[in-house]
Amino acid sequence: MKQKETMLNTMGIELARASFEEIGDEHSGTSLRTPIREDAFEIDDDLKVELIEKHFREIMHIMGLDLTDDSLKGTPHRVAKMYVKEVFSGLNPKNKPVAKLFENKYKYNQMLVEKDITFHSHCEHHFVPIYGKAHVAYISSGDVIGLSKINRIVQYFSKRPQVQERLTMQIGNELREALGTEDVAVIMDAYHMCVSSRGVNDTNSSTVTSFFSGKFETDEQSRNEFLKFISLKK
Repeated sequence: MKQKETMLNTMGIELARASFEEIGDEHSGTSLRTPIREDAFEIDDDLKVELIEKHFREIMHIMGLDLTDDSLKGTPHRVAKMYVKEVFSGLNPKNKPVAKLFENKYKYNQMLVEKDITFHSHCEHHFVPIYGKAHVAYISSGDVIGLSKINRIVQYFSKRPQVQERLTMQIGNELREALGTEDVAVIMDAYHMCVSSRGVNDTNSSTVTSFFSGKFETDEQSRNEFLKFISLKK
């Protein structure tokens, strides 16, 4: 009986692992919201760095690396600091950029396009980089936003474990809410290291996702104008 239970438990673990692998390789996400626990920010960043450093040191030890080597002994701290302070800093809502609006005094009523915004993110299935370009457009409903804030919004949502579809929609929804306009477009063209450096090992393909709302969704001319602008050569 005990042997049968052990076999069933093993089968259950293997099935779960197979499911995890399938989700990861298919790059599927579970929701529009980044899956963050409610208690995620009950401990401060310094303690997070300390705890991650401890656990990453153990990972390196398990892999057989010599942590007394001068090149490696500082790696656990560097990785922990990078995770909390840099590449995953977009998890913390206190780092969200404040989108200050200004009155559109010059009555500019055409689309504004900010293209070729460089972004770096990480695949939430394998924790390896996603990087590429974002192209954003909006049509003012009476207010405008500082250009650098568009870049900062893109980077804020990028700096967390992501799937590209969710990232695109989060940026689009945030701009729509911040600007008070439905007329927002976002296109993201990205390379996924989980595709190029593992698995299928395809180093040439990129992934393109889009978000269109308001006129960009309903008016083909506006959408095509945006697509034409982002294809212009410098």
